[in-house]
Amino acid sequence: MSDAPPQPPAGGWEPRDPTVQTPGDADAPPSPRPPGPNRTPDPGRTRPRRTGWRRALPTRRTVLGGLLLLVLVLGGGFLAGYHLIEIPPANAAATAQANVYLYADGSPLAQGGRVNRESVPLARIPRPLQRAVLAAEDRDFHTEPGVDPGALLRASWNTLTGKGTQGGSTITQQYVKNYYLGQERTVTRKVKEFFIAIKLDRAKSKDEILEGYLNTSYYGRNAYGAQAAAQAYYGKDVQDLDTSEGAYLASLLNAPSAYDVGARPSNRPRALARWNYVLDAMVQERWLTAAQRSALRFPVVLPSHPTAGLAGQRGYAVQAVNAFLARHGVLSQKELAAGGYRITTTLRKDRVDAFSEAVREQVLDRLDPDTNPADRYVRVGGASIEPATGKIIALYGGVDYTRQYVNNATRRDYQVGSTFKPFVLASAVAHGATTQHGEPITPNTVYDGTNKRPVQGWTGKAYAPANEDDVSYGGIPLHTATDRSVNAVYAQLAVDVGPKKVQRTAIALGLPADTPDLNASPSIALGPATASVLDMAEAYATLANHGRRGLYTLVEKVERIDPDGDHPLPLPAAGSGARQAVSREAADTTTAVLRGVVEGGTGTAARAVGRPAAGKTGTAEDDKAAWFAGYTPDLATVVALMGQDPKTGAQKPLYGAMGLARINGGGAPAEVWAHYTGTALDGTPARDFDLRLPEGSEIDRDREPEDLTEEAGAEDTTDQATDDRPRPQDPPPPDRTAPEDEIRITE
Repeated sequence: MSDAPPQPPAGGWEPRDPTVQTPGDADAPPSPRPPGPNRTPDPGRTRPRRTGWRRALPTRRTVLGGLLLLVLVLGGGFLAGYHLIEIPPANAAATAQANVYLYADGSPLAQGGRVNRESVPLARIPRPLQRAVLAAEDRDFHTEPGVDPGALLRASWNTLTGKGTQGGSTITQQYVKNYYLGQERTVTRKVKEFFIAIKLDRAKSKDEILEGYLNTSYYGRNAYGAQAAAQAYYGKDVQDLDTSEGAYLASLLNAPSAYDVGARPSNRPRALARWNYVLDAMVQERWLTAAQRSALRFPVVLPSHPTAGLAGQRGYAVQAVNAFLARHGVLSQKELAAGGYRITTTLRKDRVDAFSEAVREQVLDRLDPDTNPADRYVRVGGASIEPATGKIIALYGGVDYTRQYVNNATRRDYQVGSTFKPFVLASAVAHGATTQHGEPITPNTVYDGTNKRPVQGWTGKAYAPANEDDVSYGGIPLHTATDRSVNAVYAQLAVDVGPKKVQRTAIALGLPADTPDLNASPSIALGPATASVLDMAEAYATLANHGRRGLYTLVEKVERIDPDGDHPLPLPAAGSGARQAVSREAADTTTAVLRGVVEGGTGTAARAVGRPAAGKTGTAEDDKAAWFAGYTPDLATVVALMGQDPKTGAQKPLYGAMGLARINGGGAPAEVWAHYTGTALDGTPARDFDLRLPEGSEIDRDREPEDLTEEAGAEDTTDQATDDRPRPQDPPPPDRTAPEDEIRITE
């Protein structure tokens, strides 16, 4: 046997099949499989690891598994979100509405509240406006689901990647954002919006959702909802809009500031393009014919201006109306602050405007605060009432609510002066009072008008008031003492009647029982009480109405504004609970005497009204206020000028104001009264008073005071007609001033 290694055959060695073992190889480990493309697969062996660029690619198993996991996660997330996210209560901003205040004829007076919105039912919104909004925002609203997943994902992705915020939501989603969520644009809010919209689309009808959307959307000019927008852009209610106007409002939803042509005329090209887009879409949806479309013209939009708000007299009116509603238990201050009420007042715009014009001509145009410091103190308040109906038809609260916050028509911190004296006279007749000598008191009763004459029959502290300018009148009939506003006579008359009875009569006529300084003492006759202008107007209206007093009201109707319809609230009616405050004879006797004040007494400036009138002048202590209270058979009105420091709120004398040495009730107040009353009653026939006087009360105006001087044994007197001011000997009432934080005046 040769030891030489075997030689390969001529053709070379054949490759050995490692799967075939020879007997000698039984214990040898298997040889590795040779590499190469021709190898035979071994299903029992593990797939080798991939190398190179193949390692970066996911396998089919990974892809399929990942997709399955994603489906499971998304499905689970959807189910979890659907079950966990509930439809929340409406947010406070979405439900807040303005209180809408209207004049008696239904025209807008003001809006008050946190949000300028007035929700209306869908039935009040014209169909063309509804369709214009759908054409602009969501044409498939009625046929498609309430969510658009594609738009939502796109918006979320852009937000996450910092590419800016993006809308693209359906009307249902926009409504969810407006009504249930908020305006922030975050992924969390978008997710909530998605699930709430799905549930809402199942829980509410399309009409309910559309109604909510139209009432919560923002149209610019601080107008939320279609009704507020209609008023802001056209000055009309939403149900009165035509197709052209509705299409413009629908255009605004996209970008109000960019399309408001009233605010910026330069916006017109863009607004016109958007308006055309909306109308063309309506034609495409067959909501508008081509002929109708071609006939439409771009609407005229009101110029942009600050919202009506509370400027001018509006704020004073709203303030007075709210106080009336709260005082009579109709609405609390909290309910009024929440908003959502339509309040129709008794105020008449023409009368309010007439009052403002009278004040402007007779007072404001005569002021020169730059050169006359006293003119800076002048404030004016006024109130006007229809005696027969009890309706307050006009108020004048001041120069402008945004400049002078305190309402001069309702404030109760200025003395009423001698405008109180008619209440003493009415009380005397009503109670059948007699003099200290037991004589019945009539307008012809002679009193001693000596200056600083001590009153007789008063058991309290001695009281001897001064007459205006310290004039002594001697013996003077009561009606003449009224014409000339003689303090000495009326202080004695109050004692003869009884100060307590006088106090009760004033309250019965209309003054509040809690009126400051309405005290039962002889000085009550001179008017230290600080009733408001409106309080005094109510009392004088009772005299004009022959002593009969009902409820004096500022409000005709109150309705709760709801999308499903307005709900009226119970309200005391004007004149309700009418009763005879004083006898007709007492009221009519007082009227007869007060006619003399206008015809020949301290109030002759009121004769400019040109019709029968009765009234009384008054001046507060130290000339801090001047009053004229008067009436015709149709209208009772009170005007007061008040002195107040615009910085400190302290009451100030009116000496030197309007270029006059003194301001008294027979001056500017009577002139304003005559100007206003004449304008307010223009075109109505002049009526005389229908008076019923008790026997012996007919006024004898032929006897002059001088004729009675010798009979009374008094000193000579003067015919000078003067006004008066209370000068009680008791400690004077404190100088009431409005708290500094209530004074918001910009000179």
